[in-house]
Amino acid sequence: MRQVKTEPDGPESSISARAQVARLHSRRDAILAAAAEYFAEQGYHAAGMRGIADAVGIKGASLYNHFSSKEEILYAIALKMTRDPVEEHLLVLDEQGTPAERLTALINVHLRYLAVNRVEHLVSLREISALTPEHRDRVVEYRKYYQRRVRDVIAAGTRSGEFDAVDPMRAAVATLDLMNGVSWWLRDSHDIEALIDTYVGYIVDGILGYRRHRSVRTD
Repeated sequence: MRQVKTEPDGPESSISARAQVARLHSRRDAILAAAAEYFAEQGYHAAGMRGIADAVGIKGASLYNHFSSKEEILYAIALKMTRDPVEEHLLVLDEQGTPAERLTALINVHLRYLAVNRVEHLVSLREISALTPEHRDRVVEYRKYYQRRVRDVIAAGTRSGEFDAVDPMRAAVATLDLMNGVSWWLRDSHDIEALIDTYVGYIVDGILGYRRHRSVRTD
């Protein structure tokens, strides 16, 4: 009898395995995007797993292969909108440059991410109280960490004389509230480049009082 191999052992098998993982991630992302649209339209508490499955375009049993409950789906949406920014956006704060330059880079990536994931972000803001305490605490911890990193950059700019911000924490809260607020009204028809330029002005020049023509201490 011919023995059948069950483990990949060559380039073609590896490529196939990677493709399968990619498809699984794509399906999961598609479910989260469709579920977010459904929650936004129907409201989380009025939504059911059958309705979510219909919105995704799959059978209910298939949906349960990915998520055990609608709360788990909501948690996945909220986690994506808080963990991904921490793991990806904050990298720009570790790059070379002045605090103003690094914060400008963060505003850029933050607003672009919200433009692509506007509905998911809006749902994660509006429905966070529906999460279990454990899930809600984890999401909030990611948000607090992101806020602290923004505060630290603002504090560095204040110490160097680049910013006029008196209270870096309040300035960080105001900065994030201003950016996150675009989820309530941003549409595909809006010019994201113009939006970024406008918000850099609102935050760096306005909230932080960027001293554009003043020499900055480096100590």
